[in-house]
Amino acid sequence: MSATTVQGSDTAAAPSRPPAVRHTRGARFLLLFAVFLCAACGLVYELALTALGSYLIGNSVLQTSVVISVMVCAMGVGSLAAKPLRRRAVGAFALVEGVLALVGGLSVLVLYSAFAWLQLYTPAMIVIAVAVGVLIGAEIPLLMTMLQRIRRQEAGSAVADMFAVDYIGALVGGLGFPLWLLPTFGQLKGTLVVGAVNAVAGVIVVVFIFRRQLRRWVRNALLAGVTAVLAVLGTTYALADDLEMTARQQMYRDPIVHAETTPYQEIVVTRSTAFTGEPDMRLFLNGDLQFSSVDEYRYHESLVHPALAGSRANVLIMGGGDGLALREVLRYDDVQHVTLVELDPAMTRLARDFPSLRDLNDRALDDPRVEVVNADAFNWLRGARQRYDAVVVDFPDPDTAALAKLYSVEFYHLLGQVLTPRSRVMVQGGSPFFAPKTYWSIARTIETAGYATTEFQVDVPSFGNWGFVLAARGGGTPPPLRLAPRAPRLRYLDETVLKAAAVFPVDRRRQDVRPSTLMDPAVMEYVLDEWENY
Repeated sequence: MSATTVQGSDTAAAPSRPPAVRHTRGARFLLLFAVFLCAACGLVYELALTALGSYLIGNSVLQTSVVISVMVCAMGVGSLAAKPLRRRAVGAFALVEGVLALVGGLSVLVLYSAFAWLQLYTPAMIVIAVAVGVLIGAEIPLLMTMLQRIRRQEAGSAVADMFAVDYIGALVGGLGFPLWLLPTFGQLKGTLVVGAVNAVAGVIVVVFIFRRQLRRWVRNALLAGVTAVLAVLGTTYALADDLEMTARQQMYRDPIVHAETTPYQEIVVTRSTAFTGEPDMRLFLNGDLQFSSVDEYRYHESLVHPALAGSRANVLIMGGGDGLALREVLRYDDVQHVTLVELDPAMTRLARDFPSLRDLNDRALDDPRVEVVNADAFNWLRGARQRYDAVVVDFPDPDTAALAKLYSVEFYHLLGQVLTPRSRVMVQGGSPFFAPKTYWSIARTIETAGYATTEFQVDVPSFGNWGFVLAARGGGTPPPLRLAPRAPRLRYLDETVLKAAAVFPVDRRRQDVRPSTLMDPAVMEYVLDEWENY
């Protein structure tokens, strides 16, 4: 059966009808395949923008909301803007794909550079989200017009075919980004690869389907443009590692000695000579300082040793993938087994293999008493059956929804299932000085879950004032803040320091704040508000 075509003006001599597309079935398949590629690429651009914002800014809920709402609105604008282009749908589509490939493919590099050199992210992100959204929105009207040119069909049937393939492409793009693209290429290179795929989608339409409906010079111009786009993306891909390192270095005071982007976070290690002349190695996760080798012992002694003042044969560490809290736990000879639950396998691999960090943690992860579990702590607790004498909770600050759930009432209820009646739990709580609402909300959350708590604070020069919450199940008498009778010799803590640490000055004492739950992540609200204001 011959194809029925619609009128167009992309022809060489402007006849009343463009020449019919030969091999209708093959042409329809290729066009729908182009729809599939475009949908997958569009969703990857959206996910890349939300992921980058979460890495650089935090507050993943806000970043996701802004990106999605801006892009969806822009897609509507793009669909309307494409209406006058339908008469020249083939050439317009190829042009849209070329520009989208360039803008989308370079989006992560441009935003990362804007953040690094200009301290400008949100306005730049909105501009790019609008541009990408408009271009994605223009695709569907043009593709629908071309689908009808291949074979006229009832509008509802054409829409069903188009959107079925579009949604399948979105599914593949949505799953492929975290499961394959990000681990294989990284975020910057991954979007460049997707940009190249977008450009190829335009080539498929122009060269293989509608080449007879374009003037030769138009076809050659479009092919030259797509080739130029691919050349730009390819050159940027070749230089991507150097460009990323240069931009990343701009955000850190000291030279970077290790950097990697994982499916969970951006890990950066810097090294310099401190003011004292002692080498200073620093670990950053998503730009937030986790420790300085010059004074980390103050933090980790305070985090670990009061928790191990009672029974400690079986110890659980949640977070702390750098192995520094683990190092302190292993200083007790009567510790028989330690379970370290860390989400990111790249972090525990770094703690094992990166020479400077391995030396700092005394090769703690190689100790035969240690079992490393790479899993989400919340979900791991739901299936845990072993009981622990002491628990050390060393998560990053709760500035994302994924982290806020680890500071929720529900999390501490789950934690209670793996405790003995005499277990002691230590939780890092952020800064009572810089973020007092966050700190006291964490303490209130633990109490709401049925624990008795003892709060204290220490000074860590690289962090400033820092707070901890010592907890015991049962909600009765607060657990005493003390060290074990035969604790190892410590560089910072002793009984006198601990006694003083439990005294809060007037401006840092308990505040009337909400506990944090899965449905009301108060700690995330407080930490984002307080650090932004500070």
